[in-house]
Amino acid sequence: MSSARVGAIRSQSQLKVTSTGSSSFRSPHAPRNSVLLGDNVPLMAGLPAESVDLVFADPPYNLQLANALTRPDQSRVDAVDDDWDKFADFSAYDSFTRDWLAAARRVMKPNATIFVIGSYHNIFRVGAMMQDLGFWILNDIVWRKTNPMPNFRGRRFTNAHETLIWAARDSSCRSYTFHYEALKAGNEDCQMRSDWLLPICTGGERLKDAAGRKTHPTQKPEALLARVMLAASNPGDLVLDPFFGSGTTGAVAKRLGRDYLGLERDPAYAAAARERIAAIEPLPDEAIAAAPTKRSAPRIAFASLVESGLVAAGAMLTDLHGRHRAMVRPDGALALGQIVGSIHKIGALAQGLPACNGWTFWHFESGGGALAPIDDLRTIARASLAAAAE
Repeated sequence: MSSARVGAIRSQSQLKVTSTGSSSFRSPHAPRNSVLLGDNVPLMAGLPAESVDLVFADPPYNLQLANALTRPDQSRVDAVDDDWDKFADFSAYDSFTRDWLAAARRVMKPNATIFVIGSYHNIFRVGAMMQDLGFWILNDIVWRKTNPMPNFRGRRFTNAHETLIWAARDSSCRSYTFHYEALKAGNEDCQMRSDWLLPICTGGERLKDAAGRKTHPTQKPEALLARVMLAASNPGDLVLDPFFGSGTTGAVAKRLGRDYLGLERDPAYAAAARERIAAIEPLPDEAIAAAPTKRSAPRIAFASLVESGLVAAGAMLTDLHGRHRAMVRPDGALALGQIVGSIHKIGALAQGLPACNGWTFWHFESGGGALAPIDDLRTIARASLAAAAE
């Protein structure tokens, strides 16, 4: 059974919301597709070490709002003034942050990564503590909001973004999940950038109570969580959210065939999340199956292309602009004048550079005078191998 199907079956099982005495919680296996009620640090202490594949954390931002915010027409801004975002001082917030980060790091698998989102109020303190605890920061990502709240007093720039820190468990991690090719394909064959332009959560996606008030003041848009999971997890992976809130992480995980574990201390938020997730329909396996990557594809040597006749011995290869020319030898090497070497070595020497990806540097005439990289021929060879194996 495919990992995608396993994840989908798990996601369709009944959502469990468990109320637990946090100090006594213990589980030999990390629960899946569950919401645990209680404080997240003792709950994480009850989970087995190295048991989760990805962590997404949306902790309190410690906004330090001393007074109510009002618009120019004197209407009140629905800001975050809940008790869970209030701390006595920076020291108290730092202690809180250090505790939950350390607990999350313990349950991360060696190749797991973590995303932490915040604003200018807290993200710099969070980042410093992550480094102190041994996390290895991979990227900071700017979520640019298409529709941010304006600065009504006109005394500052409009706060139009939030920052995510993406980090591995430690600096030795080299095999963390990152779907580079899939993200690039969805971005019109351009590398996915570290600034993401996405709208805030509005409209039908926003959860509201019977009186029409926001169920949760800082509900994140599903598009944001989808990009996180599609970038850094696989179908069937377990995604931990230690600040589950309205359940956006669980809703997106279920739709994308991932498993989730939410930790939430507010029963009302957990109940809203449960209802929301129950209504989600998982996508079909073929829609969420991990796309093959170049690294996972079978290795093809340039000599194999010559031997198969895809490239003729004696043919001339050029760079895209026709400034450099090299001859293909029957043994699969290239000749640049009297110098003979691999497609990579000759490409580097031609440019006077220390290294070169010969597959993308060297081009052949594909017909009608058009040039194409020899990597296209490698793709053809791989397709032939796959067809022969069927």
